[in-house]
Amino acid sequence: MAATKRYICIHGHFYQPPRENPWLETVETQDSAAPYHDWNERVCAECYATNGAARTVNNKNQIIRIVNNYSRMNFNFGPTLMSWLKENAPRTYRMILDGERSSRKRFDGHSSAMAQVYNHIIMPLANERDKITQIRWGIADYANHYGSVPEGMWLSETAADTESLELLAQHGIKFTILAPNQCRRVRPLREDASASDPAWTTPLANSVDTTRPYLMRFHSGVSIAVFFYDGATSRAIAFEGLLNSGDNFAARLKMGFKDTSQPQLESVATDGESYGHHHRHGEMALAYAVRLLEQDKTVKLTNYASYLAQFPPEWECEIVDNTSWSCAHGVERWRSNCGCSGGKPGFNQEWRKPLREALDELRDAITPLSEQEGAKLFTDVWAARDGYIDVILDRSEEVVDRFFADHQVHPLSIAERVRALQLMEMQRHAQLMYTSCGWFFDDISGIETVQVIAYAARALQLAKELFGEKAKDLEPEFLARLADAKSNVPSAGDGARLYKEKVGPLQLGLEQVAAHYAISSVFSSYAEETELFCYRVRRISYDVHTSGRGRLAIGRANITSGITGFAQAFSFAVLHFGDQNITAAVKPYSDKDATEFDEFSAQASECVQRADFPDVIRLIDRYHGHVGYSLTSLFTDEQRRIVQLILNSTLWDIESSLTNIYEDHASLLHYLSQAGLPKPPALTLAAEFAINAGLRRALEGDPIDQAILRSFLQLAKADKVPLDTTTLSYIADQRMKRAMVELQMSAGSLEMLDRALGLAHTLVELPFELNLWQAQNIWYEILRTSSYALTSQIADDRPQWEKDFNELGKCLSIDTTAMTAPDQLVETMGD
Repeated sequence: MAATKRYICIHGHFYQPPRENPWLETVETQDSAAPYHDWNERVCAECYATNGAARTVNNKNQIIRIVNNYSRMNFNFGPTLMSWLKENAPRTYRMILDGERSSRKRFDGHSSAMAQVYNHIIMPLANERDKITQIRWGIADYANHYGSVPEGMWLSETAADTESLELLAQHGIKFTILAPNQCRRVRPLREDASASDPAWTTPLANSVDTTRPYLMRFHSGVSIAVFFYDGATSRAIAFEGLLNSGDNFAARLKMGFKDTSQPQLESVATDGESYGHHHRHGEMALAYAVRLLEQDKTVKLTNYASYLAQFPPEWECEIVDNTSWSCAHGVERWRSNCGCSGGKPGFNQEWRKPLREALDELRDAITPLSEQEGAKLFTDVWAARDGYIDVILDRSEEVVDRFFADHQVHPLSIAERVRALQLMEMQRHAQLMYTSCGWFFDDISGIETVQVIAYAARALQLAKELFGEKAKDLEPEFLARLADAKSNVPSAGDGARLYKEKVGPLQLGLEQVAAHYAISSVFSSYAEETELFCYRVRRISYDVHTSGRGRLAIGRANITSGITGFAQAFSFAVLHFGDQNITAAVKPYSDKDATEFDEFSAQASECVQRADFPDVIRLIDRYHGHVGYSLTSLFTDEQRRIVQLILNSTLWDIESSLTNIYEDHASLLHYLSQAGLPKPPALTLAAEFAINAGLRRALEGDPIDQAILRSFLQLAKADKVPLDTTTLSYIADQRMKRAMVELQMSAGSLEMLDRALGLAHTLVELPFELNLWQAQNIWYEILRTSSYALTSQIADDRPQWEKDFNELGKCLSIDTTAMTAPDQLVETMGD
C-alpha cells in the first residue's frame, strides 16, 4: 500500500469570545482570569503562545526540541481574537504568521490557515445580508493578516445551512469542515454527463465515510468541497484524555484508515484551546505526535487545501440544514432551551429565546433607519458596511479617506463623516451582538451574554445619536423583550435588569472620557496630546494649585473619538485632598466661555491660596453646575492603578508592622513549630506575611540578595509557613525573562551572560515550580543567531562564552547537547 495514499490532517479552531468594552475598545481586567489581566491573556499564555514553541522533552524533563505547531496543523483563528493578538501579543501573532508561511512551503503552496466568519455568529440564524457581511469581513480579515485570499472558511460551531454554504462558494471559498452528523446523504459524482445520476445513500448514525472530501453543488452553478471530520477521534481529543499521551494520540490517528489502496484522509477537528488550555501540555502531546507521524513512512501530514488540490472530490453530498457540532438539536442551543448547556444543576435556558428575539427585533428596527440615513451618505449603505472592514482593521486617516472615496454619495462634510462612521459603528455592533458565546453557556448573567447585551447597548446609543426621535422607542422595546429573559440567579433578575446594572455603568460619552482624563491627570503626567483607549485628548490648558495636602487641577481639553471622529471640548476642575478623597466636575467648553472660565480659575486659585477649600467646592459647583465625578468614575484598569498608588504607603505601613511583630516573636514561633504545639492565628498570619514579603523583596532586588532569599526560605521551612508560590513564581519568571532579553539585546555581552547565569543559578534553588517558557525561547533564539558568538566583542572569549551559555541552558532545563545537534529543527519562538 503506497505510503502517500494515507494522509493525516489535525485541525484546531482557535477562538475566544470578544471581551472588549464596546465604549473603550479594550479588554478590561477580568478577576476570574487571575493572575492574568484577562482571559485572552491567560489563554494566550497557556495555548496560543505555547503552540508556536511547543516542547519535546527527554526522560529528565529537559527540552530537546521546540517546534511551531502552526506549521504542521490545519487551523483557523477567530478574527476578533487575531486582532487582539496583533495588538497585545505581537510575538505570538508573528509566530502564527510564521507557522502559516512555513505551512505553505511544507504543503505545496497551500496554507494551513483557514478564514472564519467574522465574529462567530451562528450562520443559519442570520439573515442573508448579515451572512454576506460575515463572509466578506472574514475574507478581508484573512487577507489582512496572511496576505492572500483563503481557500477554506470555518463556520462558527460548524453551524451550517445550504444557503450559507452556497454563499461561501459564491465568494470563492473552496472548502469548509463539518461534523459527520451534519451529512444528510451522499453519492458518487457522475462521470459520464450523459448517464443518469446515481442514487443517494443516507449514512446511518454518523457513519459517513470521513476519509474523503465531498462536493456540494448548488442551483446557482457554484460548488464547495466539504470535509467531515472523524467525530469519535475528535471527541477523544477534546473530552477523553487522548492528549495525555503523544504516543496514543499518534496511534489513534493511524487507526482511522480503512484497508484500501484508495487515497484516504484521516482528519480531526477540535477547539484549538484543547492544545494547552483545556488540557495542560496538550501542545506538547501534539508536537510529539506530529514528530512520530513525520517519522512514519506509512502516513503523511497534510492540510485540507493541499489534500483537496491533489484529490478532488469523487463523491457529492447534501447536508442536514440547521445543524452544528455542539448541539444535538441542530442550532437550538442558540435560540431555545434545548437542553444543551454546561449542565449546572437546576438551571434552565428559557432566557435564550427572548434574548434572540430582542436582538432580532433591534436589528430589524434599525435596518430601515439605516437605509434612510445611509442614502444621504453612501451610494449603497450595505456595500459600505461590507467595505467597512478595511476601517475596522486599520483606522488610520488614509484608510478612512479611502473608504469614503469608495462609498460616499458626495464629498462629505466633517459632520457628515462623523454621522457616516457612527452609522457604520452601529452596524458593526449589531453584528457583534450576535456572537454565539452569548447563548452557549448556562445563564444570561454570564460574562459572555452580558457582553453581547453590551454590544446591543452600544448599537442603541449610536441609534439614538443618529436618529433622534425616530429611535426613542428602540431601547424601551428592547428592554421589554429582555425582561422576559429570566436569570437562574435570583440576584441577577432578568435581561433588562442586567442591562441596567451591568451594562449601564459601562456606557459613556465624551464627557465621561474628559472626567477620566481630568481625574487621572492628578496621578499621571500626560503629554500635550495623548491617547486614552480609543480616544484622543489634546490639552488646551492645565494649571495646578496646592495648599497643604489639598491640590486643585483646572484645565481644558479637546476629546475626540478615534472611532467616529466625534469631538468636543471640555473644561474641568479636580480637587484632591489626598488618598481617595477626590471630587471633579466637567462641562462642555467653547471659546465664548473663555472669560467666565478665566474668572472661575482666578477665584478658585485665590481660594486655594487661602486654604478655603469649602469655597473652592462652591465655586466648582457654581461654574460647572454640579460636582458629579470621583475616583469611582475612572475606567476600571486606571481606577485600580491609581487605587494601588494610594494604597502603597498604607500597605507599606501594614507590611512593616506585621514584619516587626514577626521579628519580635520569631523565636516563640520557632519553638511552637518544633514542639508541634498550636500556633496562634495572629502570629501565623504575621509570619506568612513577613516571610512572603521578604521573599518578594529579595526577588525584586537588583541584583537578588541570595543570602536574604535563602534566609527567608529556611524560615519558611522551619516554621512551616506556606509560600505564595503564584506571586513568587511570577516575579521569578519575569526576572529571568528580563535578564534574557538584556542578554539578547547586548549582542552577546559576557557581562550580561554572567548576570543571567547568576540569576538562573539562584532561581533553580527555589522550592517551587517556575514557568521559564519565555526565557527558554529567548535562549534558543540567541543560539540560532550564532553570530553573537562571532562578533569582535566576544571573539577572544568565545570558549568561555559558549561554556557559560550552555550552563545557562541547563539551568533553564534545556538539553543543550540535543538542542545543538546539526539536524535539529527549531522554529520561531513566541512571547
